[in-house]
Amino acid sequence: MTTSSARRTLIGGAALAAALALALGGAVPAAVAEHGDGRGPAHDEWRALAPAGEPESNPLKGFIPFAGDYPDFPHSMEWSYFPLNAVMTGPSTFDWTTVEATLDEVAARGHQTTMRFYLDYPQRESGIPQFLLDGGLETYPYTEFGNSTSVIPDYDDPNLIAALDAFVAEFGARYDGDPRLGFVQAGLIGFWGEWHTWPYNGEAGLPDRMPTAEHQADVLADFIDAFEETDIEVRYPSAANANLDVGYHDDSFALTTKPSPYGWYFMDQMIAAGATEKWKTNSIGGELRPELQSCIFSEAGCPVIQEGGDNDFAGSVEVTHASWLINHYAFATGYTGADRQRAIDGARSLGYSLRVVEAAVEAPPRRGDRDDRDDRLDVAIAVENVGIAPFAYDWPITIALADSRGRVVEQWTSPWTLDQVASGEQVRFEGDFGTSGVRPGRYTVLVQGTNPLATGQPVRFANADQDASVDGWLSIGSTVLTR
Repeated sequence: MTTSSARRTLIGGAALAAALALALGGAVPAAVAEHGDGRGPAHDEWRALAPAGEPESNPLKGFIPFAGDYPDFPHSMEWSYFPLNAVMTGPSTFDWTTVEATLDEVAARGHQTTMRFYLDYPQRESGIPQFLLDGGLETYPYTEFGNSTSVIPDYDDPNLIAALDAFVAEFGARYDGDPRLGFVQAGLIGFWGEWHTWPYNGEAGLPDRMPTAEHQADVLADFIDAFEETDIEVRYPSAANANLDVGYHDDSFALTTKPSPYGWYFMDQMIAAGATEKWKTNSIGGELRPELQSCIFSEAGCPVIQEGGDNDFAGSVEVTHASWLINHYAFATGYTGADRQRAIDGARSLGYSLRVVEAAVEAPPRRGDRDDRDDRLDVAIAVENVGIAPFAYDWPITIALADSRGRVVEQWTSPWTLDQVASGEQVRFEGDFGTSGVRPGRYTVLVQGTNPLATGQPVRFANADQDASVDGWLSIGSTVLTR
């Protein structure tokens, strides 16, 4: 890759309603301020790019299935649970074979994995490592949720707490920043690793099986310390985690999501925790409530399965700013006809949606007119995020040249990153890129958001010329290079 010099400038904002409309293909003008240091292309060379709807699949967003080969519905991530005993074989010994196999299989399909570990999953065999059971860890059977196999561990047992500390530290040391990962959820505690043991919460004469608040805080601190690059999500917003570097996952999405009179729905807890703005800095994910998955996109909608339930997908997306959701029905069973298109539109409405509003390209000057910037191609793009959330990571924007046969002959990894474009805002990037190794000729200038996973999907833009010249790339103009 060739080095480059580049600049970026924040341009303007847009209302949430406008962003939602644009993500699905609408058009709302954005205020553009003039900025820059004059080294980019001249202002009269800027060219408006035609908008389009958000692509059906883009990395780190949309609907995702439980891990498996499901080619019939567009997606970019897959979900995996792992029992702790599949990895932890002793107080300080680990076997990551199962995790590695899953990550590699998912990556081979061009997808990232989002994952969670558990100790207790109702109706499954216990995920408690055998060495802890052999060491005397107390466990409690239960029959709720149809369970007859798993058990609740004593989460305050010192040996278990030490094991969780050691596991999370090793987990982060091995996988933080791994390009095969999308997001990691802070599981381990509670049913399904969801940080609750209801109805065993100290009410109605039943014991409280959750760990103490201190031990919960310790486990969450372990995750935050271990993962500096990969985003961590937790199940329940609270005052204890609102100021921490974590996002959230709502696993009853579109049923108990929106603010309610009951005080315990997802957004009730977000409001109480003072965390309603966390989506601007941390990811929001979850699971579309399983009972709603088959009907939420039908014309008739879903029946009432819970008094006071939302049954409102679009409204839940708007208030949470969610980027991704498990919706296994879309993959394992699938939608047909208009229901399928509504489901695809629902998936597209999640997360970011990046659009190049305008671009400018200026070729290096001819030989007699050259100065100290000989053989450098000036490129500038104005990128707007018309989605409802930011991009999660600092993936770079890559510039490329394609010849008349659609072959990419040169590309440059710019210092511009996708996370710099906040939801509802526009950023102008300007830079110059060396062309000394490129043959003379006419070329199409391309851009994409580049996935660090070599087999992963690129980030596509919500533009009419996306994939027009080369698959995975947006055409922003053309240039003629001369000697």
